[in-house]
Amino acid sequence: MAVVGNILKNRIITGFLVGALVFGCILAGGKFLLALLLLFIITASKEYADILHNKGFLPFFKVILITSVSMVLISASGYDNLIPLVLLCGTIGSFLAVLFRGRQPYIANVATTILGFLIAWMPCHVFLVRQLGPEVNLFGISFKQGLYFLLFIFFVILVTDIAAYFFGIRFGKHKLSPVISPKKTIEGAIAGGVFAVITGVIIGLLIGISLYHSVVLSIIITVMAQLGDLSESLIKRDAGVKDSGSSLPGHGGFLDRADSYLFSVPVAYYYIKYFILTGIDFNMLADLVKKVLNVICS
Repeated sequence: MAVVGNILKNRIITGFLVGALVFGCILAGGKFLLALLLLFIITASKEYADILHNKGFLPFFKVILITSVSMVLISASGYDNLIPLVLLCGTIGSFLAVLFRGRQPYIANVATTILGFLIAWMPCHVFLVRQLGPEVNLFGISFKQGLYFLLFIFFVILVTDIAAYFFGIRFGKHKLSPVISPKKTIEGAIAGGVFAVITGVIIGLLIGISLYHSVVLSIIITVMAQLGDLSESLIKRDAGVKDSGSSLPGHGGFLDRADSYLFSVPVAYYYIKYFILTGIDFNMLADLVKKVLNVICS
């Protein structure tokens, strides 16, 4: 019991400190948010490469790092239209690295190198979210409306993680994914989702998002957060490791702490951009699907 208590204590303390740091950097933006993302990308990329080494794969860490850092710097500078070019160069670089310096298994090493910087591409959407929308003035301070959306995402994910963890421990009886992540439960996942939606509705009222969009966006974020967590667990389970690292007491590594953000931030970004700000509705989406189907069937 004492060991479990210490683990829980370390988890709470580390979670609070990391959460406070992330929250502060989100508010400050600029070089502070850039420094946070660079720290995460560099550390998480190293953790990812180490995990794959346990599986016998040899992704090229230098290619992953150069491509990932380039994407972060470009996203922070507002030139996200150049991201496809960086991804293209990184993909070609992955093949060239294996072609001239690689060892078996060639295909797996190319694929895992590309996967490495694709994982790093997803957190870059933090900058893209923060740059969304018109300028807002609050107490004489000007910032993009995207800051509101980023805080929305941050708190919905935070509540998802906390509620799923504690309700899973207290009431969890049915395993969510027994093979991939045996500690996660269906009860915890449901509790995380319910509290996430409640949180999203409250924050949405405060920052002027309609009830409909607040509910839908909260559901998207909490589902993607839990899928991101399971997906990282999938990689670790396949590689035979428990944690991605040991940098964060009670949480493991940086990838372990940020896995909930990997899918949720990018998906939330595109929903906010196209459905909340641009005004695309599901009728327009249905028309688009019909046109695509007509082209395929014609």
